[in-house]
Order: sequence, then structure tokens, then C-alpha cells
Amino acid sequence: MRPISYSRVSDVGTAIGTVAADPHSAFLAGGTNQVDLLRIYVEQPRRLVDINDLPLKQVEELPGGGLRLGGLARMSDVAEHPTVRRRYPMVTESLLLGASPQLRHMASVAGNLMQRVRCTYFRDTEAPCNKRAPGTGCSAMEGVNRGHAVLGTSECCIATHPSDLGVALMALDAVVQTEGPAGQRSIPIDDFYLLPGRTPEREHPLTHGELVTGIDLPPLPVAARSRYIKIRDRESYEFALVAVAVAMSVAGGRIAEIRLALGGVATKPWRARAAERELDGAPATPESFTRAAEAEMAGATPHGMNAFKIELGKRTIVRALTEMAEREGSA
Repeated sequence: MRPISYSRVSDVGTAIGTVAADPHSAFLAGGTNQVDLLRIYVEQPRRLVDINDLPLKQVEELPGGGLRLGGLARMSDVAEHPTVRRRYPMVTESLLLGASPQLRHMASVAGNLMQRVRCTYFRDTEAPCNKRAPGTGCSAMEGVNRGHAVLGTSECCIATHPSDLGVALMALDAVVQTEGPAGQRSIPIDDFYLLPGRTPEREHPLTHGELVTGIDLPPLPVAARSRYIKIRDRESYEFALVAVAVAMSVAGGRIAEIRLALGGVATKPWRARAAERELDGAPATPESFTRAAEAEMAGATPHGMNAFKIELGKRTIVRALTEMAEREGSA
């Protein structure tokens, strides 16, 4: 057995200082992903610093009209929060579809954003994996890759990021608040997730000992008209094959505002900017939706078993946009 020391802290400064002082230490929150990785030797810290007593569980109004989710707020609490449900329904839906009730009661929203990929080869310490062991190769390239990414891939990694919440936050332009040895930072969500490139082991720009303290949702009236659709192999707890987070407003039969992000198809929560450009000011019609879906998936790269995700992605985008347009009474 590997010896692991454990300590519990009650203030942010002590938590950061304790982890920063030891390169082999890690924060422990809900542990729903981390403990699994410890059991299978994918992660091997020698010290765990339990941060569940830190005062980071609140959901608070921001002065400018947005909302701050505390980093340690439980997924279930955020999903059921009346303000989140009313002003950001896609966030609620992404959380409810993102895990079983038992996991939602344990997992924190920051931990959800920080969870590691679910690639079989990443979790198999005998298999080559550039994300787990840089320079060893990517077994998924020629292996079982049905669930892997078709967008944002590189020759080094095609693993799909698993967070549903991250997809909703990407559509909303959320901002991740952190605190570390060098002080506090505000990181736009699109910058918080890194494409694999040639360094797939780096998934975030965080330094060792840097803690996610909160997530800021901007004041977006259009976010109240939003939803999250998740396509998966089974209706019970399962990761996405394709997911779409969409917020849309329609005026005079045309799309006045659109925000679109994808999950299940990319190496990070994916902002569908090509589709948004096609849709901005366009008629809210099936033809427009189809053109937008085609534009977004035009850059997709299939890898054997996952080629079906390109067509499934297009159809899911069209479905999400159609349902939103029907809600707006224009389709």
C-alpha cells in the first residue's frame, strides 16, 4: 500500500499554503473522481488536504447582477437553487444530467470542472497515454475510441472532456475565480480549459496550490431562455455522446441573440462559434439551423469508431435550436 497523509483545514490561506509547500499534495473536495483515480494508481499524491470546511459553498448575487457559485457548492444545491433555476436553466439541467443523485450530493462544482477525462486508456496504467505519461503515445488513436472527441483533437490526445456543467458555463462566458500562492485570478472559462496540442497533460492553466474559489455567471437576460440537451447511450447516469447548451432570443422571426456550446464531441467544453456566426441575425428556421450545424462540424476529425458523432452532433444542434425556437413561438 502507498502511505497517504491526510489533513483537514478551515481557511483558504492554510489550504493553499499546505498544498503549495508539497509538490506531491492535492486538494480533496467531494472526491467523486479523485478517489477513483487514487484507487487505480492514476493519481498518486502523498498528501491530501481536505478543504470541505472552507467557506466556499454559497451561491451569491454579484454587484453587477450576475451570480457567484462557491467552488465548494454541491452540484445538487446549485441545481436546486431557485435563482439558478430561474435565470440560468441550462446550468440546472446540465447539473441534473451530469451525475446520479448520490454523486451530485457529494461533488462540488469546482471539482466537476476539474475532473479528469474518462478515457479507458488514461485509466489503464499499463496502456500508453500522453495525458497520464507524456511521450508514451495515445492508445485511443487506433484503439477503442467510440466515445472520443472529433473537435479540438491533436496527434497526442483525442480524449473527450466529461463535464456537463463546463459546457453550460462555456455558453454563458462564465469566469473562474481562483486563489493561489501568487494571489487571486479571474480566468475566462474558455481560457480555463486548454486544448491538448502537444501537451495534453496540461488541462488547465492553474499552478500547483491554486484553488478554484468560485465561478461567476454574468448577468445575461438571454440565459433565462436556455436549455441543455444530452444524448447518451442510456437514460440513467452516463457520459454524453453529444450535448448542446443553447440560449437564444428571437425577434421578428430572426435570431436576436445566440449562445451555443457543445459537449461530448471535443477535448474541452466547446464554444460553437462557427454556428453562432451563421445564426446571428438569421431567420429562425430549420434551414438556418442546418447551415449552422454544418458550419460547426465542418472542422471535425473522425477517428474510426467515433465518426458517427459528426452526424449526431449536427442533428443534436438542429434539435436544440428547433426546440428553443418553438419556445420563442417562431418556428
